[in-house]
This record gives sequence, C-alpha cells and structure tokens, in this order.
Amino acid sequence: MTSFEQWDVVVVPFPFVDLPVQKTRPALVLSTKVANHENGQTLLSMITTATRSHWPSDCDIEGLREAGLRTPSLVRFKLFTLPNTLIVRKIGHLVSADQTQSAQALKTLLNFD
Repeated sequence: MTSFEQWDVVVVPFPFVDLPVQKTRPALVLSTKVANHENGQTLLSMITTATRSHWPSDCDIEGLREAGLRTPSLVRFKLFTLPNTLIVRKIGHLVSADQTQSAQALKTLLNFD
C-alpha cells in the first residue's frame, strides 16, 4: 500500500461513493506519510479551479507545473479523509512557498498558534 507525503498533489475519485459515473479530481495531502500509513486514511483538501466563488482561506497555487496542474488552481480548505486505497495516483508536490501559504491559512482557519 502506498502512503503519500504531506503536500503531495494526488488524484482522487469524485464522488467518493460507488456511483456508476465518477470523475477524478486533484486534492492536496495534508496529513503526514506516517499518519497516512498508520491510519490507512489520508487527510486531504480540495483543489479547485473555481474562480467565481471565493473562500477567505483559499490559497492560489503558484507552482502549477511542480504541482502537476495545467490550469490556474487553488487550495480550498474543504477537508475530507479518504482510504489510502482510493487515491488514484500522485501528480505533483506543492513548492515550498505554496506549502508555507497553505499551512498558514490552515493554522488561521483552525485558530492554531
């Protein structure tokens, strides 16, 4: 079983239930590789191209190529867990500046010091 690293950009099925039609969407791994392996679950955040709606905690992804993304995208902190076995594959990894921005936004959102 593959465990993904924190800040990896992965592809996941959507919707997550067994429906006849599924699409794949990118998501950001927030939990650590150790936690993902030990729990058999990964904590993820949505990645979207949605520009018409805006959440205060949205973080633009500047390193699109490194993240494996082709179109302007942002991290949206709509959080979910998914069994590791449902993660399709890794497509990239957030660059350091995007990691810092996302970590700060999440800390602010959750009121963590």
